[in-house]
Amino acid sequence: MSRVVRFDRFGGPDVLRVVDEPDAEPGEGEVRIALRAAGLNPADAKRRSAPGAYDVSFPSGIGRELAGVVEATGPRVQRLVAGDQVFGSVPDGAFAERLVQSETFFARKPEDMSWEVAGGLALAGQTAWDALGSQNLHAGDTILVSAAAGGVGVVLGQLAVHRGIRVIGSASRGNHAWLASRGVEPVEYGDGFVAAVRERAPDGATAAFDLHGPEAIRQFLELGIAPERINTNATDPGPFGIRRVGRGPTDLDTLGALAALVVSGRIELPIAASYPFERVREAFERLETGHLRGKVVITGDAPVSVALATPEP
Repeated sequence: MSRVVRFDRFGGPDVLRVVDEPDAEPGEGEVRIALRAAGLNPADAKRRSAPGAYDVSFPSGIGRELAGVVEATGPRVQRLVAGDQVFGSVPDGAFAERLVQSETFFARKPEDMSWEVAGGLALAGQTAWDALGSQNLHAGDTILVSAAAGGVGVVLGQLAVHRGIRVIGSASRGNHAWLASRGVEPVEYGDGFVAAVRERAPDGATAAFDLHGPEAIRQFLELGIAPERINTNATDPGPFGIRRVGRGPTDLDTLGALAALVVSGRIELPIAASYPFERVREAFERLETGHLRGKVVITGDAPVSVALATPEP
């Protein structure tokens, strides 16, 4: 038996409950992962609280990114073996002490990467990577990023800086010094954003990435950025004539590249807060207060029972 986070009605963090469920055996192409850390994302909170936003059937699991240890493998698993340390993102149900998923969702975790960082990297990191790649950008371009200190924003901004792109990012004042230390030019949220950007970049920006919501999109448009050069993953793009660009299918090469950048120190994924598994409600309360720097994670430490791979039939 393992602990699993479930909810059976929509609402705030109080609808989450930790229950015991039997461990599943991995099937063909699947692995069983013993959880070490899992990242929270705003989409998780929206899925839990907003009827109609996602296809949810009760009782439902929650969570989409994690890191852990391969405990058992099913038939025809190609890459992973019991005992491997891995990280990745799954369609749903990451907040479980043990979970069974396809091996295609997981990359190997570098030994030098902490469990908390690995647990919060896969979904947010590839979302940032894919969003940045959706625009035709070059060294010397200038981009704008809203919520630049959030889980996706911190990765996107640093990736762009690493590629020689100038980044102006909105964030609360408490995060300005950190952003500046990573090469991002911070500006305050709110009414003064447009004037501040015009002062810093009188020739305009090449593209803009909304990770905050409608207010940021309206400001990007006011700054004269063409709708096709504005991406969002935070709101409905339809009313603004822009594009919604999130993460594509899990790409193991991208996850490997992100991990290498983190281990080398070229990208930092700050952990805003870490909670033990049983305090998942508190973790969501922290996530939903906003003004984070990086990721909120939960941690698990269930004993690993490594089993031999199932023989090929």
